Amino acid sequence: MELPPRSPNGSEKCPRGAELAASSTGSTLCASSSRSESVWTGAPRSRWDIYHKPLIVVAVGAAIFLFGVVITSLACFLSKHKKVYKMSGPAFLSLGLMLLVCGLVWIPIIRKKQKQRQKSQFLQSLKSFFFNR
Repeated sequence: MELPPRSPNGSEKCPRGAELAASSTGSTLCASSSRSESVWTGAPRSRWDIYHKPLIVVAVGAAIFLFGVVITSLACFLSKHKKVYKMSGPAFLSLGLMLLVCGLVWIPIIRKKQKQRQKSQFLQSLKSFFFNR
């Protein structure tokens, strides 16, 4: 197995007990999970903790989309700097729409994962109930 690459100052090291997984490029990665501890401990999380990232993406996407609408409409009414408005307006429209759609698709994905996690926890508790007797 390959040794992990060392950082120049030596501060970024994998924990001693962590397993190493080789990627397709040949470099190694720490196998420690990037998930928060609350996922593994089963502590209940608030709705804000679950949905704050997609809601922020949706809000930013909507704001950029509306800004693009304003810039595009300014291109119709203003004759000075018209080329700048015509070029930047559609760019903001597309970027805002992309973020808006990504956020709106992310929410049902999180809901589905939450249902799967609840189902899995229920099955684990059911299995432990019957097999630990």
